[in-house]
Amino acid sequence: MKALVAYYSRTSITEKLAKEIAKESCADLEKITTNVKYTGKIGYARAGKDAMTEKIIDIDKLNYNPADYDVIYLGGPVWASKAATPLISYIKQNEGKFKNVKFFATAGKSGFEQTFAQMEKYALKSPLKTLALTTKEVKNNNYSEKLAEFLE
Repeated sequence: MKALVAYYSRTSITEKLAKEIAKESCADLEKITTNVKYTGKIGYARAGKDAMTEKIIDIDKLNYNPADYDVIYLGGPVWASKAATPLISYIKQNEGKFKNVKFFATAGKSGFEQTFAQMEKYALKSPLKTLALTTKEVKNNNYSEKLAEFLE
């Protein structure tokens, strides 16, 4: 089964998890990037505002076409109980190209249910599985059981 991990990461937390998913599932890896700055205090505030309004932004050129894959692992951080704006923009840009999806998200501690519901709305697909991990779990490498179940 051909797999793709498409993710956005403002910090290294989601990126660490995405790379682990790609390694364990032998998937191609697509890092979603944009020229919108979400770094620093101002970027953090912009991220929350953009997420709450479900703003669609331009993302940088992609390397992979999701239509070429049997399953797409879609992931990013939770911002204000919503999916990160660049991730939603990626999903919207690729509407209709997903055969099967699995969602993963990282957050300080909450907002996962709302994030996954939003991702499902934009992907027009129910996920086969979801994986919700806190920043602390990822930083401390305390997620091997949850990851194994997610990858089954």
